[in-house]
Amino acid sequence: MLKLYKKLCSILLSMLVFVSITAANISYAVPKLDNKNNIKPITKTETQAPKAKADVVPVNNTETCNLPEYIMVQPLEVVQNPAKFLNQQIKMNATFDKFSTLGLDYKKALRPTADYIGFLIQRDDVLDHNIPLSEMKLFLKRSYAEKFLDLDTGDKIEITGKVFSTALGDPWIDVDKLTITKKAKAAETNNTKKN
Repeated sequence: MLKLYKKLCSILLSMLVFVSITAANISYAVPKLDNKNNIKPITKTETQAPKAKADVVPVNNTETCNLPEYIMVQPLEVVQNPAKFLNQQIKMNATFDKFSTLGLDYKKALRPTADYIGFLIQRDDVLDHNIPLSEMKLFLKRSYAEKFLDLDTGDKIEITGKVFSTALGDPWIDVDKLTITKKAKAAETNNTKKN
Protein backbone atom coordinates (compact mmCIF):
# COMPACT_ATOMS: atom_id res chain seq x y z
CA MET A 1 0.00 0.00 0.00
CA LEU A 2 2.87 2.36 0.88
CA LYS A 3 4.62 1.58 -2.44
CA LEU A 4 1.40 2.37 -4.34
CA TYR A 5 1.03 5.61 -2.36
CA LYS A 6 4.62 6.66 -3.17
CA LYS A 7 4.15 5.76 -6.84
CA LEU A 8 0.96 7.84 -7.08
CA CYS A 9 2.70 10.78 -5.40
CA SER A 10 5.59 10.49 -7.84
CA ILE A 11 3.19 10.49 -10.83
CA LEU A 12 1.27 13.48 -9.47
CA LEU A 13 4.49 15.40 -8.87
CA SER A 14 5.66 14.60 -12.42
CA MET A 15 2.39 15.92 -13.83
CA LEU A 16 2.63 19.07 -11.69
CA VAL A 17 6.16 19.80 -12.87
CA PHE A 18 5.19 19.15 -16.52
CA VAL A 19 2.17 21.48 -16.30
CA SER A 20 4.17 24.28 -14.64
CA ILE A 21 6.98 24.01 -17.25
CA THR A 22 4.45 23.97 -20.10
CA ALA A 23 2.64 27.00 -18.66
CA ALA A 24 5.93 28.88 -18.35
CA ASN A 25 6.88 28.13 -21.96
CA ILE A 26 3.50 29.17 -23.38
CA SER A 27 3.70 32.61 -21.81
CA TYR A 28 6.83 33.57 -23.76
CA ALA A 29 5.63 35.59 -26.76
CA VAL A 30 6.95 35.13 -30.25
CA PRO A 31 7.42 38.38 -32.21
CA LYS A 32 4.29 39.13 -34.23
CA LEU A 33 4.09 40.39 -37.79
CA ASP A 34 1.65 43.10 -38.79
CA ASN A 35 -0.14 43.35 -42.18
CA LYS A 36 3.01 44.64 -43.91
CA ASN A 37 5.26 41.86 -42.52
CA ASN A 38 6.89 44.27 -40.10
CA ILE A 39 7.75 43.07 -36.64
CA LYS A 40 5.41 44.52 -34.03
CA PRO A 41 6.94 45.58 -30.74
CA ILE A 42 6.28 43.12 -27.94
CA THR A 43 4.79 44.61 -24.81
CA LYS A 44 6.33 44.02 -21.43
CA THR A 45 3.42 41.85 -20.27
CA GLU A 46 3.83 39.57 -23.29
CA THR A 47 7.50 38.86 -22.56
CA GLN A 48 7.29 38.15 -18.88
CA ALA A 49 6.92 34.53 -17.92
CA PRO A 50 5.05 33.83 -14.73
CA LYS A 51 7.32 33.11 -11.80
CA ALA A 52 7.71 29.45 -11.03
CA LYS A 53 6.11 28.41 -7.80
CA ALA A 54 8.57 27.93 -4.99
CA ASP A 55 6.71 24.85 -3.77
CA VAL A 56 7.23 22.84 -6.98
CA VAL A 57 9.16 19.77 -5.93
CA PRO A 58 11.54 17.78 -8.13
CA VAL A 59 10.04 14.54 -9.43
CA ASN A 60 12.58 12.29 -7.74
CA ASN A 61 11.98 13.77 -4.27
CA THR A 62 9.87 11.14 -2.49
CA GLU A 63 10.18 12.81 0.92
CA THR A 64 7.07 14.87 0.20
CA CYS A 65 5.12 11.61 -0.12
CA ASN A 66 6.11 10.25 3.27
CA LEU A 67 3.81 8.83 5.88
CA PRO A 68 0.66 10.76 6.75
CA GLU A 69 0.68 13.76 9.07
CA TYR A 70 0.10 13.06 12.75
CA ILE A 71 -2.21 15.05 15.03
CA MET A 72 -0.50 16.10 18.28
CA VAL A 73 -2.72 15.04 21.20
CA GLN A 74 -2.70 14.48 24.95
CA PRO A 75 -3.23 10.86 26.11
CA LEU A 76 -6.18 11.76 28.35
CA GLU A 77 -7.83 13.63 25.47
CA VAL A 78 -7.79 10.42 23.40
CA VAL A 79 -9.10 8.32 26.32
CA GLN A 80 -11.96 10.78 26.97
CA ASN A 81 -13.13 10.74 23.34
CA PRO A 82 -11.73 7.72 21.47
CA ALA A 83 -14.36 7.88 18.69
CA LYS A 84 -13.10 11.34 17.70
CA PHE A 85 -9.66 9.86 16.96
CA LEU A 86 -10.75 6.59 15.34
CA ASN A 87 -8.66 5.92 12.19
CA GLN A 88 -6.58 9.04 12.91
CA GLN A 89 -2.78 9.21 12.94
CA ILE A 90 -1.80 10.64 16.32
CA LYS A 91 1.37 11.70 18.14
CA MET A 92 1.69 12.13 21.89
CA ASN A 93 4.25 12.53 24.64
CA ALA A 94 3.95 10.20 27.61
CA THR A 95 5.73 8.49 30.48
CA PHE A 96 6.40 4.78 29.98
CA ASP A 97 5.01 2.50 32.70
CA LYS A 98 5.61 -1.12 31.64
CA PHE A 99 5.20 -3.73 28.94
CA SER A 100 1.94 -5.61 29.29
CA THR A 101 -0.28 -8.28 27.74
CA LEU A 102 -3.38 -6.14 28.38
CA GLY A 103 -5.73 -6.27 25.39
CA LEU A 104 -3.78 -8.86 23.42
CA ASP A 105 -5.81 -11.63 21.73
CA TYR A 106 -9.14 -9.77 22.23
CA LYS A 107 -11.13 -10.85 19.16
CA LYS A 108 -12.92 -7.54 18.50
CA ALA A 109 -9.59 -5.68 18.20
CA LEU A 110 -7.29 -8.59 17.50
CA ARG A 111 -3.60 -8.15 18.06
CA PRO A 112 -2.22 -11.67 18.60
CA THR A 113 0.34 -12.32 21.34
CA ALA A 114 2.59 -14.11 18.83
CA ASP A 115 3.07 -10.91 16.78
CA TYR A 116 2.52 -8.02 19.22
CA ILE A 117 3.41 -6.80 22.68
CA GLY A 118 1.38 -4.23 24.56
CA PHE A 119 2.62 -1.50 26.85
CA LEU A 120 1.16 1.00 29.28
CA ILE A 121 1.88 4.65 29.86
CA GLN A 122 1.30 6.55 33.09
CA ARG A 123 -1.60 8.86 33.74
CA ASP A 124 -0.38 12.44 33.49
CA ASP A 125 -3.14 13.84 35.71
CA VAL A 126 -1.77 12.09 38.83
CA LEU A 127 1.63 13.39 39.90
CA ASP A 128 2.19 11.85 43.35
CA HIS A 129 1.76 8.18 42.24
CA ASN A 130 2.61 6.07 39.20
CA ILE A 131 -0.79 5.00 37.88
CA PRO A 132 -0.99 3.28 34.50
CA LEU A 133 -3.45 4.60 31.91
CA SER A 134 -5.00 1.16 31.40
CA GLU A 135 -7.88 2.57 29.33
CA MET A 136 -5.44 3.12 26.45
CA LYS A 137 -4.31 -0.04 24.66
CA LEU A 138 -0.95 0.47 22.95
CA PHE A 139 0.63 -2.18 20.70
CA LEU A 140 4.06 -2.65 19.17
CA LYS A 141 5.07 -5.34 16.70
CA ARG A 142 7.35 -7.73 18.57
CA SER A 143 10.17 -7.31 16.06
CA TYR A 144 10.10 -3.51 16.64
CA ALA A 145 9.62 -3.82 20.43
CA GLU A 146 12.93 -5.72 20.73
CA LYS A 147 14.71 -2.41 20.11
CA PHE A 148 13.31 -1.05 23.38
CA LEU A 149 14.42 -3.65 25.92
CA ASP A 150 16.11 -0.85 27.87
CA LEU A 151 12.84 1.01 28.52
CA ASP A 152 12.29 1.66 32.23
CA THR A 153 9.33 2.88 34.23
CA GLY A 154 9.39 6.68 34.20
CA ASP A 155 11.18 7.09 30.85
CA LYS A 156 9.75 9.94 28.78
CA ILE A 157 8.66 8.76 25.33
CA GLU A 158 7.07 10.07 22.16
CA ILE A 159 4.52 7.79 20.50
CA THR A 160 3.18 7.99 16.96
CA GLY A 161 0.49 5.62 15.75
CA LYS A 162 -3.03 5.04 14.54
CA VAL A 163 -6.19 4.54 16.58
CA PHE A 164 -7.55 1.41 14.89
CA SER A 165 -10.42 0.52 17.24
CA THR A 166 -12.64 1.83 20.03
CA ALA A 167 -13.64 -1.59 21.37
CA LEU A 168 -14.93 -1.50 24.96
CA GLY A 169 -15.05 2.32 24.64
CA ASP A 170 -11.23 2.52 24.82
CA PRO A 171 -8.70 3.70 22.21
CA TRP A 172 -6.68 0.82 20.69
CA ILE A 173 -3.51 2.13 19.04
CA ASP A 174 -1.01 0.53 16.68
CA VAL A 175 2.27 2.30 17.47
CA ASP A 176 4.32 3.00 14.32
CA LYS A 177 7.16 4.79 16.06
CA LEU A 178 8.36 5.05 19.62
CA THR A 179 11.14 7.43 20.65
CA ILE A 180 12.77 7.66 24.07
CA THR A 181 13.11 11.39 24.75
CA LYS A 182 14.49 11.20 28.32
CA LYS A 183 15.74 8.33 30.46
CA ALA A 184 14.46 8.33 34.05
CA LYS A 185 17.47 6.48 35.46
CA ALA A 186 19.89 8.95 33.91
CA ALA A 187 18.07 11.75 35.72
CA GLU A 188 18.22 9.82 39.02
CA THR A 189 21.97 9.18 38.59
CA ASN A 190 22.61 12.89 37.96
CA ASN A 191 20.61 13.84 41.08
CA THR A 192 22.55 11.32 43.20
CA LYS A 193 25.93 12.67 42.01
CA LYS A 194 24.91 16.25 42.94
CA ASN A 195 24.00 15.21 46.53
